[in-house]
Amino acid sequence: MKRALALTAACLLGACAGPRPDIPLNATVTPPAGWRDPVAPSAPVTADWWRGFNDPVLTQLVETALANNTDIALAAARIEEARYGYQAAEGALLPSLGLSAGGAYSRSISSVTGRPVTQTAGEADLPVSYEADLFGRLRNASKAARASLLASQYARDATRLGIAGTVTGGYITLRALDARLVLLNDTLVTRQQALAAARHRADTGYSPKLELQQAQAEYNAAQQLIPAVELAIRRQEDALSLLLGETPRAIPRGVALGDLAAPVVPVSLPSDLLRHRPDIAQAEAQIVAADRSLDVARAAFMPTIRLTTSGGYATSDLLPHGYDVFSLGGNIVAPLFQGGRLQAQAGAAASRRDQAAFAYKKAALNAFREVEDSLAAVDRINAQQLILSDQTAALAEAYRLAGNRYRAGYSPYLEQIDAQRALLGAQLNLIQARADQLNAVVGLYQAVGGGFTATETAGK
Repeated sequence: MKRALALTAACLLGACAGPRPDIPLNATVTPPAGWRDPVAPSAPVTADWWRGFNDPVLTQLVETALANNTDIALAAARIEEARYGYQAAEGALLPSLGLSAGGAYSRSISSVTGRPVTQTAGEADLPVSYEADLFGRLRNASKAARASLLASQYARDATRLGIAGTVTGGYITLRALDARLVLLNDTLVTRQQALAAARHRADTGYSPKLELQQAQAEYNAAQQLIPAVELAIRRQEDALSLLLGETPRAIPRGVALGDLAAPVVPVSLPSDLLRHRPDIAQAEAQIVAADRSLDVARAAFMPTIRLTTSGGYATSDLLPHGYDVFSLGGNIVAPLFQGGRLQAQAGAAASRRDQAAFAYKKAALNAFREVEDSLAAVDRINAQQLILSDQTAALAEAYRLAGNRYRAGYSPYLEQIDAQRALLGAQLNLIQARADQLNAVVGLYQAVGGGFTATETAGK
């Protein structure tokens, strides 16, 4: 009869929690059947995808960053924190054992003889307590802690992928700046020669001073671009040094921008993308952690059953010998009235679970967008680069013809200047397009997960 009453009370308390809320339907994600532009499937992405650029210096920089970057170290420290939290949650499932010991020396007057009585006594005790997790509160707390641990590990993987991509893109940008500086220095030499020729013609009266001033202005126009590029190079080196976990220093160079290999464009099905992005795996683990935390909050409506026992030994010099002592008991604590606190905690836990579900959907949708953007960038920038190559070749020929016409006296000096300006602009644009095309490939490798595959499932 008493057992039936206890079970009835537990059911009534459980009913106070209400039905378990489901994840909102609009938080679910349905991957598209395919990408907007048809693409041919490729081989799986390897975890060291940056080696595909065939630059040993770049490979060394990325590996140094992965070993020394402070953001990765911070993410690793968060993993250790989560691991200890998981160990603490697992420990709560086991019985707890303690040790207590005490002793005393006392002196009193005997009520029988009226004489002083001294006593030396001592006791040692081993208390044991155990919570019977009948309603899964502790088990769900352990599962939530494990999911949080996995989420922190996937966050570290996402950080590593981001650092590898940033270092690779930063190095490509640095080599593009180097190429711009080489081009500007070559242009400055050419314009210095043109300035010397214009000065000679002006001094001999062969051409007006207007041409001399125009040549001087063109020389200065190219000259003033060089300090800006040099400043950009210094800042890019300092940014890469920070990613490497080092103080600002010069960054070594390897393969020139034009000689960097363009890796094969990695493509997979949209449905596969959800299993190969560390940020999506992190978001999924956070849903599991929030869902198990909701179960913990709902279990707070149920009684807590704790069993206790202790055993020890007591002795005194007033006794002929020591005695074994022990106790065995238990208690049940059930919440009867909490002023709505438990309902509020369960509602807040459900809201956090829903937030995690929408965060997962946002991460998945953002992943689809990043892949689409990267695929479009690789295709369009490659087309742009081909057009710029043709334009540069045409402008180089136009500049040569303009120079011939000017030296033959068929056209003014301004025509050669215009051709020279147009050629320099096209050459700079071609360098930028080459860097953009390589960076688009880097972005695509990041968008498809950079070779990441989740090794564990948070829902286990």
